[in-house]
Amino acid sequence: MNADSDYRSRFLFDEHPARGLYVRLSEVWQHILQRKNYPPAIRRALGEVLAAAALLSEDLKSDHTLTIQVQGKGVLKMLVAEAVSGTCRATARWDESVAVADDADLHQLLGGEGIFAITVQPRNGEPWQGIVPLHSGGIAAMLADYMQRSQQIQTHIVLSADEQQACGFLLQRLPESEADDEAWAQVALPAQTLSAEELNRLPADALLYRLFHEHPPRVFPAEALEFACSCSRGKVADMLLLLGCKEVGEVVAEEGSISVDCDFCNERYTFDEADADALFGTGVVAAAQEMRQAA
Repeated sequence: MNADSDYRSRFLFDEHPARGLYVRLSEVWQHILQRKNYPPAIRRALGEVLAAAALLSEDLKSDHTLTIQVQGKGVLKMLVAEAVSGTCRATARWDESVAVADDADLHQLLGGEGIFAITVQPRNGEPWQGIVPLHSGGIAAMLADYMQRSQQIQTHIVLSADEQQACGFLLQRLPESEADDEAWAQVALPAQTLSAEELNRLPADALLYRLFHEHPPRVFPAEALEFACSCSRGKVADMLLLLGCKEVGEVVAEEGSISVDCDFCNERYTFDEADADALFGTGVVAAAQEMRQAA
C-alpha cells in the first residue's frame, strides 16, 4: 500500500465554521477491481460508495465499523462498502446477464427504487442504522441529505470514481451560531464549484489551493488507508452452523464438500465431509438423510 496514493486528509478553517476531508484510493481501488469485472456504470457507483465510507468513517472510534449498503430491484442488486480503523473494502452484485449502459446513473441501475442504509457497528454493542431516502440526486446528494436530516449539519460532498481511482471530498459546517452564515458561505461557495472530474484529477494540496487560496485551511497529516477483508474460516463456520446440519449435509452428499466465496476478496473456504462432521459434531450426510426421511 502506498501512502501517497491511498490516504485520507483532514483540514480545518480557523476563521470559518467549517471542517473538511479529502480521500484518494488508488491501490485499494485496484485491489477491489481485480476481483470482479464490473461494468463501468456499476464500477463508478461502487467507487463512490467506497469513497463515501472512507469519508464518513473518519470520526468513528477504532473498533467501530461503518457500512454503507445500497439494495435495488434493477440490474444492480447490491452495493456494499465497509470502513474501519484505516481499512476499507467494497463489493457489488448485479444481474450479469443484462447489458448495462456505460452512462447509467444509480437511480437507473437500481430500477428506480431501493434501500440506502448506513450502519455503525461497535465491536461490542448494538448497531445503529440510518436509512437514507433514495432519490435521483446520486450518492453524494443522498449522503448530504442524510447529514442534514440526522445531524442538522450542512454538508457538501463530491464523489468520483473511474478505472484508476476512487476519490471523495467533504466540507461540513461546524455547529456555530447563525451569525456565521457569511463566514460559512465564503468556503461553501467555492466548494460547490468542485466537479467530480476535477476531484479525480487533483491531489489534495492542489485541490485545496484551487478552492480555498483566499481562505487557506490548516491541513493535518494524512492518514494512510489500505484494503483489508475481515472474512475468516471461523466466520464461515459460524455461517454454516446457522445454515443448519440438514442443508450442509445435503450439499456435502451431492458435491463432496461445501464451499463459500467471500464477495469482498474472493477467498474460498471449503469444508469437506470430515470438516463438516467436526463442525456439527455428527455425520452430516447421514443426519441430512435421516431428517429428509423423517420429514
